[in-house]
Formats: sequence, C-alpha cells, structure tokens
Amino acid sequence: MDYHVPVLLKESVEGLNIKPGGTYLDLTFGGGGHSAEILKHLKNGKLIAFDQDDDAIANTLKDERFLLINSNFRFFKNYLRYNGIVKVDGILADLGISSHHIDMPERGFSFMHDAVLDMRMSQKSSISAREVINSYPKEKLIRIFSEYGEVPNAGKLASVIIRQREGTMIERTIQFRESIAECIQPKAEYKYLAKVFQALRIEVNNEKDALEEMLLQTTDILNPGGRLVIITYHSLEDRLVKNFLKFGMLTGQPQKDIYGNADVPFTLINKKGTEPNEKEIMNNSRARSARLRIAEKIA
Repeated sequence: MDYHVPVLLKESVEGLNIKPGGTYLDLTFGGGGHSAEILKHLKNGKLIAFDQDDDAIANTLKDERFLLINSNFRFFKNYLRYNGIVKVDGILADLGISSHHIDMPERGFSFMHDAVLDMRMSQKSSISAREVINSYPKEKLIRIFSEYGEVPNAGKLASVIIRQREGTMIERTIQFRESIAECIQPKAEYKYLAKVFQALRIEVNNEKDALEEMLLQTTDILNPGGRLVIITYHSLEDRLVKNFLKFGMLTGQPQKDIYGNADVPFTLINKKGTEPNEKEIMNNSRARSARLRIAEKIA
C-alpha cells in the first residue's frame, strides 16, 4: 500500500509555475509524491521539504537537489535561514491527513479500528487525544468540537464525554465510539464521527495555530512572482487560506486607500479554487473534499 496518494498532483505542481533553477518548498512531505514531481521540473534548482512525522523520514528522496527537514512547517522560516536561504520561488502545502496515518490503526486517527486514542502527528508531542478526552473541561470540549469539527450537538457531546469518563477513563477509539453512541444519528454515523475525530486531531496537533503561523511567514519568504499553492480539506482551514490569499490577512479585510485600492500581497490565480475531477475521486476517495488554491506574490 502506498504511504500516501498525492491529491491534485498535476494541478498543484503546475500551479507552482516552476523555474528550473528556482528554490521551492514542500511543507507537507508525507510519502514524497509532490516532492518527486517537483524535482522532475527542476534542473539546477533546489527543493526543501518538511514533515514533523518521524515515519515520513524513511521516504526521503536521494537527490542532491533535495533536503528533508524533520519539523513542523510552522518553523520553516527559521530552518531556511539556518540553511542560508532567504527567499524561495514557490511553496506547496497539502494540508490533508496522510493515508499512512489513517491506515495504521496504532496511530489512533481512525474510528474504524480499535486503538489507543493517540492522533499525534509527531510522537514527540506531549498531548494525545486520550488526554483531551479525559482531562479537558466541558467548556473547552464544546469549543473544540464546535469550532474545529462543526459538530451540531457539541454541548451534548461534551456532557456525555464528561459523564462517561467519570466512571472509567476513555482510552481507545472503539470505546470512545461506544461511549458517545447516544449523540450519533444512526443514518449519519460516519459523517458525525469524522467531524468528532477531525476536531480532536486538530486540537492534539495544534493545527490551526500552526497553519496561521505558516501562512503569515510566506509573504516574507516568497520572491515576487513566486507561487503559494495550498490544498485544503475542511471548511475551517479553507476559510483561513482563502482569506489570507485574498487579503493577506487571516481574518477581516485590509484597509483601502482614498482610491479604494487595498494593499494585498497576492494575485489569485484560481479565484474559486480547483477541485478534483470525478476520475480522481473514484481512484482516491480521500480526495473528495480537497480544494486547491493558488496565488502569486505581487512584485
């Protein structure tokens, strides 16, 4: 089984508008699919990739133009400076969870397998889903499930979790599913559980803050004419990315001058975003919710 099937591979790499001698970043290396494709377009250029998961390091590409850094992408600017790189010509990030994580039950990302509630992208992280479920107060659980998962009955879900954990610690995925069964509508079980597990994963890995920090660094690092290419998978991250590419801000809109012109750092290349076609979705069901957004740094 492949470590991860790259989503929107052709469209995302083409979106980088690669110059053969340029310097590029793949902020979500995973199985190396996007990186391998980028290298095909480089001659004397350079590609630096990032991944916080130790498992991904085994997929490193043996190429003198390539460097893989074992770190969360929120720190990419510091690592580039350490390696003497001030500017780059393109940045790609595929924000989806890797197929590898879903297909390895012991990582605790999937509600389809029985495993310890873990969900850590990096095994160096101190907090796991088990700690979130068993120690967070009700108000914090409500916020996580409503904001990160858009779970419709977040209040009831938090109350049920607290009641259940008072009897015994909730430590495993199937145990967790069974403990919240009264919150799930029978005809929407998988959809509901996907939202719940998504919310937990985002909290455990601090994904929202990491994404915000990463985005804010891109404007300083990209050369004029450089491309920022991002694939999102759920509404929370897509709203952040969309707003940032459009306005250069995470929330709100920039102030305009007396002529009504806003000072924005990017030009949108595909204003509505690009979605996978039916053939790709048939071949890779995990591509269904993907949306590709591309912007170019204004000179």
